Amino acid sequence: MQVSVTFRKIEASDTLRNYAEDKLYRVKKYVEDPIDAHVVLSVEKFRHIAEVSVDANGLRLNGVEETEDMYSAIDMAVDKIESQIKRYRQKLKKRKSDASSKDLVMRRDVLAGENLEESEEPQVIKTKQVYVKPMDPDEALMQMNLVNSEFLVFTNAKTQTINVIYRRKDGNYGLIEPVT
Repeated sequence: MQVSVTFRKIEASDTLRNYAEDKLYRVKKYVEDPIDAHVVLSVEKFRHIAEVSVDANGLRLNGVEETEDMYSAIDMAVDKIESQIKRYRQKLKKRKSDASSKDLVMRRDVLAGENLEESEEPQVIKTKQVYVKPMDPDEALMQMNLVNSEFLVFTNAKTQTINVIYRRKDGNYGLIEPVT
């Protein structure tokens, strides 16, 4: 954790610097490294101002507090940062739980749909039109591997008939040719 402390209109003291650094180490238990923290301590008339900015893995948090005591201003600013981190983590947990519950609902729908399909007759649910290019079976094999498909429909350049080349489960290839 990188902590930088800046003093404005106040004499720099190691006790305040160490106090701010110690308080910011509480944040470390909520966020993974790398963490950069910047603390600006300033005094304006009788107000002590503590500005805390934390950058942690793309998350930027800011907290500003004004009190009559610098130590309490630091405490309150770090408390603000801590509550912001807690709210952010709760949002992440909620998003994850929402996503997993949606996934679970989708799985239930799919399973319910499978049971319905078993009782009914199979039907065509998708139609796809393809341009059947004339080529020889070797070229069709290369084309099928190029597009990373399981099968390819093509016109055999020698016989001028529609053929299908497909990948078999044993790793070899099969060719379907119509008989005329």
